[in-house]
Amino acid sequence: MFDSVITVHSAAENASVWTLIFTILLAFVLSTLLAYVYQKTFRGLSYSRNYIQSIVLISIIAAVVIQSVGDSMSRGIGIMAAMSIIRFRTNFKDPRDTLFMFAALAEGISCGAYAFPVAIVGTLGFSIASIILYYSPLGPNSYFDGMLRFNLPLEAESKKQLEFLLDKYCRVFALVTLREVSQGKRLDYAYHIKLRKKMNYEDFMIELKAISGLEGLSLMMQEATVDL
Repeated sequence: MFDSVITVHSAAENASVWTLIFTILLAFVLSTLLAYVYQKTFRGLSYSRNYIQSIVLISIIAAVVIQSVGDSMSRGIGIMAAMSIIRFRTNFKDPRDTLFMFAALAEGISCGAYAFPVAIVGTLGFSIASIILYYSPLGPNSYFDGMLRFNLPLEAESKKQLEFLLDKYCRVFALVTLREVSQGKRLDYAYHIKLRKKMNYEDFMIELKAISGLEGLSLMMQEATVDL
């Protein structure tokens, strides 16, 4: 099937409409697979839905650009001049996000160049490698349900109550940041937490609010996917 499509494209100066449609659909399907693997292997407090959609869309753009260029040097120079007008200033916080974006670009370029076997095998290989690494010892050992933030006065009694509640409700917790506020009279805490089974966040928050002097209590859940 792939050989016949490539032969049709090589025999004619312009690709047929059905060949172009097939190319775009294949780029969409493969990039959707990449986005799905990214979502399932993501570990963090929140992921960006816009980023996941960008993985799919950028592969289609790459495929269209490569088809437009073809073997024409003048077209390539023209597209490069047009693309240079656009400034991409997106900063990726995680190197893994950059790799998935590059994978989507490579897949789209392969589809646009009619290297369909390369696009399919490359996408499947990258996806399988990502899943294997996720479940291997190189992957995350544990993950957290959310981030807990609050501040307390510099009193030993408040710290003991806090430690008791964390041990009672949380199976795993880790202090992320600790800084002084209010001119050193209070401490601002940020914890990654994972609750024990049969424990709910409402009771946990109520008991935390009962701690004397605790202020600025907030909890950001991992399940709530927000656009960053």
